[in-house]
Amino acid sequence: MRKFNVRKKSEERRKFLKAVLAISALAPGLLTKSVTSEAAAAPPQTPLPDLPEGEGQLLRMQRELQRALKKPVAERRWVMVIDGRKCVGCNACRVACVAENALPPGVTYRTVPEAQIGDYPKVARFFMPTQCMQCDNPPCQEAANAISPGSISKRPDGIVAINYQKFRGRKAFQAAAKACPYKALYYDDGRFFTEGTPALQPYDKGASYDYGSMWRRVKGQEGPPIDGGRKCHFCLHRLNASMLPACVSTCVGRAAFFGDLNDPESLVVELLAKYKDKAVRIRENRGTQPRVYYIVDDPALTAAYHT
Repeated sequence: MRKFNVRKKSEERRKFLKAVLAISALAPGLLTKSVTSEAAAAPPQTPLPDLPEGEGQLLRMQRELQRALKKPVAERRWVMVIDGRKCVGCNACRVACVAENALPPGVTYRTVPEAQIGDYPKVARFFMPTQCMQCDNPPCQEAANAISPGSISKRPDGIVAINYQKFRGRKAFQAAAKACPYKALYYDDGRFFTEGTPALQPYDKGASYDYGSMWRRVKGQEGPPIDGGRKCHFCLHRLNASMLPACVSTCVGRAAFFGDLNDPESLVVELLAKYKDKAVRIRENRGTQPRVYYIVDDPALTAAYHT
C-alpha cells in the first residue's frame, strides 16, 4: 500500500494557499487601475475597427448606428429585424431587457412566446420574440390620448413614446392596451421583487432611463412611472449613447438586428432585400404599419397565424 507524508502535504497546501491569497490581494488594485485609466482615456464614440467582409455583425450595426446619429432625428428610420429561424428561445433578450430598464414585477418589455402551427402529425413550433412594434399608425396613441391628451406620441425617428407624466391611471392604460393588437403595454402597479423582506435590494431601487430621463421607483409613492403604462422604446437611452438595444446585443443566436431603414448600406436593409420573400410583419393587415420585421421559413403561414 502506498504511504503519504501527511505533514509534507499540509506544508505544501499552506504554501499554495498563501500564494493564491497574495495574488488575490494584488489583482483588484491592478484591475481597478487598468479599468480606470482606460475609461478616462477613451473618447466618446471611439472609431470602430474595420472588419473583413461578412464578419462582425454587431460591430457593423454599431458603426451604422454611429453614422445614423450624425443625421437629424427626422432622417432616421429605426427598425428591428428578427430572424425567427435563429431564435433558440433562451430568453436572454428578455432578461437583458429587464436588467437594462430596471423593470418591476409584471412589466416585461420583451417576451419570447412559442407559437404552434398545424395539427399532429404535421405540426411546427417556433419562437416569436415580441415587443412594442413602434407602429407608424399606432392604435394605442389615439386610444390613450382620447382619455389623457399627450399620453402617447410618435417621434420623428419612428419610436412610439410614452409621456409618464400624462399616461397615468388604469383608465387610459386599459384603453391603450385594448387597442394594441400586440399586447405590448404593461401597467406598473408599484410592486417590488423584494417587498415583504427586511429591506429592498439594490436591483429593486435602481434607476431606469426610459425616453432619455432618469426615473426612480420609490416604495409607497405613486410618482411616475408607477401607476402608469410602460412598454419597449427600442432602448432609446442606449441609442442616444451610440449603443444598440440591449436585446440585440445580448441575443445568443444572433437572431436580432437593428438599424436605420433610411440607410441603403445598413445591415437591416441588406437583410430585408436578401430575404424579401421570407420577411413578414405581424398583423400588418390591421393597418398598424409595424416597424419590426420577421424572417421566417413560411411567411404566408406565419402571417395567417397572426391575423
